[in-house]
Amino acid sequence: MGWFATNLGSAFLLPPLNLILLGLLGVLLLRRHPRLGKLLVVSTLILLYLLSTPFVAGTMLQKLETPFAPGFADSGAQAIVVLGGGTYFIAAEYGGDTVSRYSLERIRYAARLHQLTGKPILATGGAPLGNASSEAAQMKAVLEKDFRVPVRWVEEASNNTRENAYKSFAMLKKTGITHIMLVTHAWHMPRAAKEFEQAGFKVTPAATAFTTRYRTDALAFIPTAGALQQSGLFMHEMIGMLWYRLLPAPDRT
Repeated sequence: MGWFATNLGSAFLLPPLNLILLGLLGVLLLRRHPRLGKLLVVSTLILLYLLSTPFVAGTMLQKLETPFAPGFADSGAQAIVVLGGGTYFIAAEYGGDTVSRYSLERIRYAARLHQLTGKPILATGGAPLGNASSEAAQMKAVLEKDFRVPVRWVEEASNNTRENAYKSFAMLKKTGITHIMLVTHAWHMPRAAKEFEQAGFKVTPAATAFTTRYRTDALAFIPTAGALQQSGLFMHEMIGMLWYRLLPAPDRT
């Protein structure tokens, strides 16, 4: 299934569209099935509130994340693989497409790991929308120009996490590299690490951008758009895990 079709389908399962559809169904049922209609409308409002609160959204993301584990220098990893996290399209201040916020957070940590360990970097990520530059090429450009960190390999043909894993393995196994430090967001790491291990790698997780909270006060229970986005990330990861479990894994090439 193509990238566009996959993301279009998942949009119906993620907030806010899934909540809009649930509430709309409740409204349509109010006349003929008032009790069921009211239940769906009330459920929609309750879910919207819960998924929009920083406390609930942050707690859900933290459930996905494994605790930070130092000691990368002694892990025996042979290379650093950093996953693309999207594109900032037509960035006027940078003269064209460049890395998104998520990609920038990941490459910042990859640069730090390279400085600490000296291990070579592979950037992986294609151009699923068909734009001129791949996510991997964008990450390479920023790492080398802004962070002064070299990128040895770029994998530009993948459109999702599973393809990131298998295409990266096909590239690195030619050089005898099978043990990597994997860089991605902490909430994405469980799904990503499983795919890279299934592809053939030994993975040392190198997660970044953990979900943290300075303190829990009344504001943690006030709905925000940012919290709803975090809830969407959690649900996206859960759906992704289930989807990859149902789909047969490709052959290693």
